[in-house]
Amino acid sequence: QVQFVESGGGLVQPGGSLKLSCAASGSSFSIYPMGWYRQVQGSARESVAIIDGKGRTSYHDSVKGRFTISRDNAKNTVYLQTDSLKPEDTAVYYCNTVPAGLGGTSWGQGTQVTVSS
Repeated sequence: QVQFVESGGGLVQPGGSLKLSCAASGSSFSIYPMGWYRQVQGSARESVAIIDGKGRTSYHDSVKGRFTISRDNAKNTVYLQTDSLKPEDTAVYYCNTVPAGLGGTSWGQGTQVTVSS
C-alpha cells in the first residue's frame, strides 16, 4: 500500500513561491498517475495538477502558467513548484494517485500553504 507524506508548505507573500514535495512509500508508485490536490476548510478537495507515468501534465485553469508538477520515480517523489502565488491559493495541499485511492492509497496529512501579506 502506498502512503504519502507532503512537505514544503508555509507562509508566503503574494507573488512568492514554494516548492512542495510528496514522498511516497511503496514499490508501485511509478505506475500510477499522480496529482496534487488542495482543500480549503469547508470546501471540497480539488485537483490542481496531474502527471502521468510518462511525464505528461495537466493543470486546473486557475494555476496554469504558475504551477509546475514533476516527479522523480527513482526517489518516489512528486513535486509541485508554485510561483506567483495568490491569496486564493491558500489551502492544504495533498498528493494522491489519479483518481485518488488507486491501489488502496489513503490521504496524507497534507501541507498548509498560506499566501498573505
